[in-house]
Amino acid sequence: MLWNMMRSWPGSGRPTSTLSTRRLGQGSMSRGPVRRPQKSLLKALPELPPGEPEFCCTERVMDLGLSEDHFSRPVQLRQAIEECKQVILELPEHSEKQKDAVVRLIHLRLKLQELKDPNEDEPNIRVLLEHRFYKEKSKSVKQTCDKCNTIIWGLIQTWYTCTGCYYRCHSKCLNLISKPCVRSKVSHQAEYELNICPETGLDSQDYRCAECRAPISLRGVPSEARQCDYTGQYYCSHCHWNDLAVIPARVVHNWDFEPRKVSRCSMRYLALMVSRPVLRLREINPLLFNYVEELVEIRLRQDILLMKPYFITCKEAMEARLLLQDRQHFVENDEMYSIQDLLDAHTGRLGCSLTETHTLFAKHIKLDCERCQAKGFVCELCREGDVLFPFDSHTSVCTECSAVFHRLLFQLHQLLI
Repeated sequence: MLWNMMRSWPGSGRPTSTLSTRRLGQGSMSRGPVRRPQKSLLKALPELPPGEPEFCCTERVMDLGLSEDHFSRPVQLRQAIEECKQVILELPEHSEKQKDAVVRLIHLRLKLQELKDPNEDEPNIRVLLEHRFYKEKSKSVKQTCDKCNTIIWGLIQTWYTCTGCYYRCHSKCLNLISKPCVRSKVSHQAEYELNICPETGLDSQDYRCAECRAPISLRGVPSEARQCDYTGQYYCSHCHWNDLAVIPARVVHNWDFEPRKVSRCSMRYLALMVSRPVLRLREINPLLFNYVEELVEIRLRQDILLMKPYFITCKEAMEARLLLQDRQHFVENDEMYSIQDLLDAHTGRLGCSLTETHTLFAKHIKLDCERCQAKGFVCELCREGDVLFPFDSHTSVCTECSAVFHRLLFQLHQLLI
């Protein structure tokens, strides 16, 4: 293996070390297979031929003999790496030979990383502080470690991602994590901070980061204090990357959807909570429905709830799974909202989605299903006209007997009574 690793010195015209043909021939004829001499797997730097300068030329620094497949097993590479380390320690400091050896060591380690079995040293799954970390196999994606705030070099570094909150970090940073998984907080206590930026002051935090407890200051010495608009607390630059997020408290109180700067922990929490229906909007801010035009169309939620009893007793509707919707809470109640619902209401997408669902449900009840059509009502006041349904826009329902009437006749009847 030694002669496979040797490289020719520029201008020498021959390898620095070979075995003579005569000796190989003699060995093969008299003693059977050739027994190669027990030599080191790595010859870091060959002897200089006569006339060569003492230091290596620049062109030879990257000529490391690794373009061919000299090492096929990780065991060989590890032995070569250890020998290269020893050579580096023995060479004069800051010499050209030592620099060549260091470059060679780097390339040997890269080669070992390519050959190494991913299951050999690091486990695929690590559970820590309710995080469930999974070893990433992608090496080409450039990521940033959430713990040390440095780049993760996937080619030469092992890194993990939490499957719950998508926290990313180096393998070496796993044991330094002090913050539990945000998904556990979402599962155990799914609620928002509904006070707008509830700041208590940096002195109440003892001038330390709210997450990692590192010293911080408003003057940036020793570290800049950055405020999270969601929690109102201050964080260091490692825990607060100036990520932007919509603040729930500003939405429900001011109908304000402008993204503001939040900490990394708050950003993950808000991202996991965005689709959870945890807001009782009429209790939190009942006046919002009087001033926001986009919320007027949400009245269709009440009509959808009136259609639900038809589907529960309809075999065809149950087989078609009409009650399974993307916003399942819309067919369960008309009180709960998620931040995503309010975002879609602000952009107009929620009104379109509700209209499509309302049209689909009404079509099944009035046109497609004879069983549902048979459950319609006839106006008890005029006993004329089409079959009425409680979700029609021109009808009214008696709160005492649940009978359905034409709206104008019912209002007139109420006045006469």
